[in-house]
Amino acid sequence: MEYLKIIIQILIALGIFNVWVIKINKPSIYRGGDSKNMESEFKAYGFKIFFMKVIGFLKITLACLLIAGIWFPGIIDISAFFMGLLMIGAIGVHIKINDPLIKSLPAFIMLVLSSILIIL
Repeated sequence: MEYLKIIIQILIALGIFNVWVIKINKPSIYRGGDSKNMESEFKAYGFKIFFMKVIGFLKITLACLLIAGIWFPGIIDISAFFMGLLMIGAIGVHIKINDPLIKSLPAFIMLVLSSILIIL
């Protein structure tokens, strides 16, 4: 069971790093509206760029905490909980701008994985 938790922690962290570091300025079929990068995606949601930076900081920090949780298990539940809250918010903004459900799929998967971490 411990190995499953570690795998999930790494999957969440890699997913966040991929979106917020590697592909932040690249198009994706999962971006909200017709956005081509993270900045235009947050504008499509009606948010200011400052908010994008805050959300990015929080997600990257939580991803790092999930990795640190491999050695410090006491921080896993709280990190997974807040990651799940951010994913609920992500799903909500996709719904707000009437995106097709497929665009919410990555956030939904991250929400499920975060929930599994809390349950295990």
